[in-house]
Amino acid sequence: MFMTAPKQTKTYPVEKLPLYDAMELTQGGDLARIKLDDQIYTLRVTRAGKLILTK
Repeated sequence: MFMTAPKQTKTYPVEKLPLYDAMELTQGGDLARIKLDDQIYTLRVTRAGKLILTK
């Protein structure tokens, strides 16, 4: 049985990560589109104040 090494990911101190305000991304609404490469995702703010990201 072969075990693979866990995937290495970079870790950053929290204070160095970009911070975005969801209400600014949605311009005060409840939807925003986010592009990653050629894919478009939808960010939705629910009535309960939660975030949902869908493809």
